[in-house]
Parts: sequence; structure tokens; C-alpha cells
Amino acid sequence: MSSNEIDETGGGLVERAKADRAAKKSWFGRVVLFIQQVIAELKKVVTPTRKELVNFTLVVLAFVVIMMALVWVLDQAFGWVTVFLFGTPG
Repeated sequence: MSSNEIDETGGGLVERAKADRAAKKSWFGRVVLFIQQVIAELKKVVTPTRKELVNFTLVVLAFVVIMMALVWVLDQAFGWVTVFLFGTPG
């Protein structure tokens, strides 16, 4: 891709946003532009299949369990070091 070529995946919204910014629209005009851009982005959203959803959910749950175990191990280790350095609590 040469330096003069531009990837047109935005459907012209970027160019329109730059032109609108240069024109310095009113507050209402900027809100309308924002809503148009939000709608354009929402049209790109793809709903996952049931299999993908289950897979993503299991990955997230596994990650959370691993992180909980890591935090628990670190908490136990720091607690042991604290008791070792300063003596038993109480």
C-alpha cells in the first residue's frame, strides 16, 4: 500500500467527521454526528453463535478462577512473610 492510498473501511464517516469538525458545527450538530457514528458502529456488531458464546463464557470463567487462585496464593505468601518478619498476630 503506498502512502497515498487510504483504507476505506469507515464508509466515509472519517472524512465526514473531519469536514464537520472543520465546519465547527453547533452542539446539536455534533450530537447528531455522534449518534450517526454510534449507529454506524452498531451495524458492524456480529452476534456470536451459541457455540462461540459458550466457549467465550468458559474461557472467561477459567481465567477468573486462575486469577482468584493466583491472588489467594500471593495473599497466603505475603501473610506468611509478614508473620515470619513480625511474629504471630495478637
